[in-house]
This record gives sequence, C-alpha cells and structure tokens, in this order.
Amino acid sequence: MLKITLMRFYPLQFEPILKERIWGGTKLKTLLNKPITSEITGESWEISTVENDVSVVANGAFTGKTLNELIDLYPAEILGKKVYARFGKQFPLLFKYLDAREDLSIQLHPNDELAKKRHNSFGKTEMWYVMQADDNARLIVGFKEKSSPEEYLSHLKNKTLLDILDTKQVQSGDVFMLETGTIHAIGAGTVIAEIQQTSDITYRVYDFDRKDANGNTRELHVDLALDALNYDKIEAQRFYDKNENTANAVVDCPYFTTCFIPLKGSAVFSKTNDSFRVLMAVEGDFSLLVNGESYYYKKGSTVLLPAVITDYQLDGQASVLEISIS
Repeated sequence: MLKITLMRFYPLQFEPILKERIWGGTKLKTLLNKPITSEITGESWEISTVENDVSVVANGAFTGKTLNELIDLYPAEILGKKVYARFGKQFPLLFKYLDAREDLSIQLHPNDELAKKRHNSFGKTEMWYVMQADDNARLIVGFKEKSSPEEYLSHLKNKTLLDILDTKQVQSGDVFMLETGTIHAIGAGTVIAEIQQTSDITYRVYDFDRKDANGNTRELHVDLALDALNYDKIEAQRFYDKNENTANAVVDCPYFTTCFIPLKGSAVFSKTNDSFRVLMAVEGDFSLLVNGESYYYKKGSTVLLPAVITDYQLDGQASVLEISIS
C-alpha cells in the first residue's frame, strides 16, 4: 500500500468505547452527547490502544481502521518523530471522560517499573480536569499527613481509611495531577476528563463494601498495593493561567504535556512534527481549520491531530485541552 501524501492526513475522531461501571450514570449522554444506552455508563474511552479496547476511526478516509493499524502504516506521521523514536509503534496515552454518579473505589496505580515487572504494562500517571461538579462534590487525593504501611493497614482493617485521606471539594476547571502510587478516588457528582499513560492497571484497596447487581463485591488488591503506595503527603492540585486564545501550560511531565486554551474567537497555532496533538472540548463548541478544510466539534469531542499537521486554526467560544508529548 502506498503511503498517502501529507495533505491527506486529517484530524481523526474515534468511536467512543463505552464502559458500564457500578458507579456510573447518564451524564456522558446528557452533558457530552455520548451514545450511551445504560443508566450506569461510567466511562467513554475516547482514544485507546489498550488490548481489546483499541479505538476505531469514525471519520474520513480512514473510517473503520483501528488506531494501531494507522500507526503501523504511518508511525512517524501519526505519532511524531520524537514519540516514535521513544515508544516505537505504541500509542503511549489513553484519553477518557468519566461520569461518577457514585464514589469510585479508593485505589492507586503502580509505576512503570512495577507495572512492567508484574503486568508487562506501562504504569499509570494520570491527570484529571473537572468538567462538571455538583454542589459539595469532592475528590480524594493522597494522605492528609505522611503515613506508613502500619498506619494505613490499621485504618483499612478498621474501615476508617477515610480519616487519614485528603479530601478536596472541587468545581469545574480544577486540575489534579496524580503521580503513580498516589491513593485517590473520584467522588460522586463529578464529570472528569482524564489523560493517562496507556495502562488499565488499577489496585483497588477499598470499595465501601458495596455489591453489584448480583450481590458480589469487587476484587481488592491490598497486597499488591502495599509497596506501590506513596505514603508521603502530596499536593496534587495544579493552578494555571487562562489567557485567551493561548495554550496555557497546565501539566508538563515526562509522560504528557497538557495546555488549556480558553478560546474566544480565533487562535492560530504552529507546531513541530515531534508529537501528535489531542484536543478535548471540555466546554463549548469549536471549529478547526486544517489545510483549508474546516471541522466542527461539540463539547465532549476528542480529536487526534497526526504529528504531520503542524499548522491549524481554532475558532469558537470554548475551553479546549491540548495534549502532546514533549
């Protein structure tokens, strides 16, 4: 198969991969226009190459092809020169929207070293952008004070773990960066945009003793979590500028760089071809002008710009997350 010309690469959207969760609801449909049919849909995986959950292109000439197939054909063009050199033909990030009708379990994720050793996987560094929060909605992120395995296990055994965990009341626009090993939980009444390493490894340590529709409790991973936990007190919330029509830095870590674009009218961007870009419409609608072609996106849309698309224009009244790899 001959490679297509540079002009043929275009912004890619994918079929959402919808996940029912015991804690899920219906806001992914009512707020983000996702085609859910369940009352307990908790997640929409927007861009994924997790095994058995690989995204399929939903628009344009590549419709029906998987992201892995495209990367196999055009690795540098899709991923970018630096990303391809670093990760080979692996897409290193996973993008999601989450609707927490109820509290998620208290959990944590292993680092790259542990995840590779135990699961042959990447670790799971992630960030949350709060898109919507009910009154008094909160997140659990880390310990209130420096803890220890002994203190942690004692509280876990006595079902008083919440007493030593740090709770943050949140509102739309809040951002939290979760390094691996950070104990955490998304609280009820929040809709979250999540950016993370390509990994589905979670160590669940407490699930509020709840049961599913069949009367079963979910599996816990207390032993695996012990040496994966970071017992230090951490500050996960990130504060950032909101200069209009500019990519304001929010998170810059080895795994991804996220910027916040408050779009009011038009903004023109010129990038290198070192990395792909992902745009997430977290508020409002916008259009994207690429190579003379215009594309329109509603709130809740996620679009992958292949790395060879280096110049583009955004138009509209919207809040957009822009994600790449430095």
